[in-house]
Amino acid sequence: MNKRENSQTSILQQSRFYRHLSTPALILLTVLFFLPLLIILSKAFMGENSRLTLSNIKVLFTDTQVYRVISFTLLQAAVSTLGALMIGLPGSYILSHYEFRGKKLIRAISVIPFVLPSILIVLGFVIFFGNSGILNVVLMRLFSLEEPPFKILYTFNAIILAHSFYNFPIVLSIVSNFWSLLPVKMNQAASTLGAKRFKVFLTITLPRLIPAIISASTLVFLFCFSSFAILLVLGGGPRFTTIEVDIYQKARLTGDIQGASAMAVLSIIIALVLVAIYSYTQQRMSNSEELDSGKNTLQSNRHLSSPAGRICVALYTVFTSLFVLGPLLSIVYRSFFASASRTAKMTFSLQNYRKLFESFSSVPAQTFQSLVNSLVIAALSSFTAIIFATMLSSRLVTSTKKKQFSLEIFAMLPMAVSSVILGLGYYIVSLYTSRIGISKMVLVILAHVVITSPFVLRTLLPSYRRIPFTYRQSSLTLGASVAKTFILIELPLLKGAIATSAAFAFAISMGELNATLALADSSIVTVPLVLYRLIGSYNFASSCALGTILMVICLLVFAVLEFFKKEEV
Repeated sequence: MNKRENSQTSILQQSRFYRHLSTPALILLTVLFFLPLLIILSKAFMGENSRLTLSNIKVLFTDTQVYRVISFTLLQAAVSTLGALMIGLPGSYILSHYEFRGKKLIRAISVIPFVLPSILIVLGFVIFFGNSGILNVVLMRLFSLEEPPFKILYTFNAIILAHSFYNFPIVLSIVSNFWSLLPVKMNQAASTLGAKRFKVFLTITLPRLIPAIISASTLVFLFCFSSFAILLVLGGGPRFTTIEVDIYQKARLTGDIQGASAMAVLSIIIALVLVAIYSYTQQRMSNSEELDSGKNTLQSNRHLSSPAGRICVALYTVFTSLFVLGPLLSIVYRSFFASASRTAKMTFSLQNYRKLFESFSSVPAQTFQSLVNSLVIAALSSFTAIIFATMLSSRLVTSTKKKQFSLEIFAMLPMAVSSVILGLGYYIVSLYTSRIGISKMVLVILAHVVITSPFVLRTLLPSYRRIPFTYRQSSLTLGASVAKTFILIELPLLKGAIATSAAFAFAISMGELNATLALADSSIVTVPLVLYRLIGSYNFASSCALGTILMVICLLVFAVLEFFKKEEV
C-alpha cells in the first residue's frame, strides 16, 4: 500500500501536463457559466432605477404567492422522488440479486428515459394517459364504459407519474450497481447465527445501501425540483406553478426580470445544497472500503427458482415495459393514423408526416429548418462538451483527494443552475452581443455546452477512475512522457466511455427545450420548440410525427455509437 501511495505521489508531481491540459476547459466553462449567471443574478439586487436594493429578495419571504410556489415546488419534487424510489428499489433488488431472461430487457428499458427528451415524455403521456388517450380508449372498449376511467391529465397525479417515469431509472441504475458489489460475508454470518432475511436486510444491508439511496434520491429530487417542460405542459394552470416555471413566466411573459432573478437566487441556493450532497455521496460510494476489499460480492449470481419469485419478476418486467414503452410507442402508433375530417374514422396513413414538410409558411412548415438547427447544435455542443469533460476528468483523476472534491463540485455547478435560469442569462447577454454581430445561434450552442458538460463528466469520470494505476506507472517506467501516456494509454481506454458520453450529450442537446425557449426568439427554431408549439396548439397528429422523428434520431445515435464500441472491443 505504501509503495502504491508513493507511486501516486510521484505521478502527481509530474502532472503539470494535466493542469495545463485542463486549464483552457476550466477557464472557458467558468466564463460561459458564470458570465450569464452573474448578469441575471445581479438583477435580483437592482431596483427600478438600477440602484442596489434588497427589496426583491425580501419579497421571497413576505409574498404569499411566492411562498405557495416554493411550497409546491418542494412538495412535487419530494412526492416524485418517493414515486421513483417505490418503482426503482424493487427493480434494484431484482437486478442485483438474480439472473433471468428478462434482465437485459429491464436494463434496456430503464435506459430509454435517459436518451429521450422530456418534451417527448410529455407528449407520450398526453397521447397515452389523456382522456381520449390510448389507455382510456382500450379500457372503454374492453369494459364497455361510457366515460374514460383515468382522468389524470393536467392534474397533480400526472406530474408525479411523469416525473416518476422519467427518473426511476436513476434509482434503478445507482442502487442496483452499488448493491451488486456489496460483500455478502456479513449477510451470510448473520444468517448462520439465525437472523431471518428481513432482519438481515434491515440491520446489515440497508445501512450499507444508505449512501446509494441518498445519492439517487438527491439526484432525482434535483431533476424534479428543476423540471420545466413537464410542469409547463402537464401542470395545466397556476395551481401547479413551480419556481422554474415562475422564473420563465416573470422574465419572458411579464418582463419582471428583477422578480425572476430573485427567484433564481433561491433556486440556485437549494440546488447547490443538493449537488453538494450528491457529490459527497458519490465520492463516499466510490471510496467505499467495503467495495474495495470485498472480493466475495453478490454479482447477481443467483437464479430464480421459486414460482413466486418468477411471477414477481415477470410482473415487474411487464409493469416497467408498459410504464415506459406505453407512452413512447403511443407516439409512434398515433403518428401513422389520420382522418380525412373530424367526423371520419382514423385510418393508417402517412399524412401526418407529409404535413410536416409540405409547406414552409406555418408551424409545421418549420420542421426541416428545426431538424437542421437541432442536428447542428447537438453535434457542435456535444463535441465541445466531450473535449471539455475529457480535459477536466484528467485533472480530477490526477489530483489529490482533497482537491478532487472541490474540483468536482466546481465542475458540477451547472447542475445546480436550471437550464431556464441559464437560458435567461444568455438572453440578457444576447441583448448586448447582438450589437457586435454574435448571433443567438452561437449563444444557444454555448448554453448547450454548459448544460451538457456536467452530465458528460459524470458519465466519463467513473471510467477514467477505473483505469488501473499500474498502466500509467508502467508507461512512465518505460520512459514515456506524461503527455504520451495520456495520448497512447488513457485515451484509447476511454474510447467506449467517450462514445457513450457523446451519445448522452447529443441526446440532451437534441431535446433541450428549457434554455432554448428562454433564450431563442422566432428566428431560431429547434425540434423541441416546434414540438412544444404543436402540443400547445393541440396539433397532436403532427406532434406525434415529429416526435417519432426525434425519437428515431436519438435512438439511432446510441445504436451507431454502441456498434462502434463493440467493433473496437
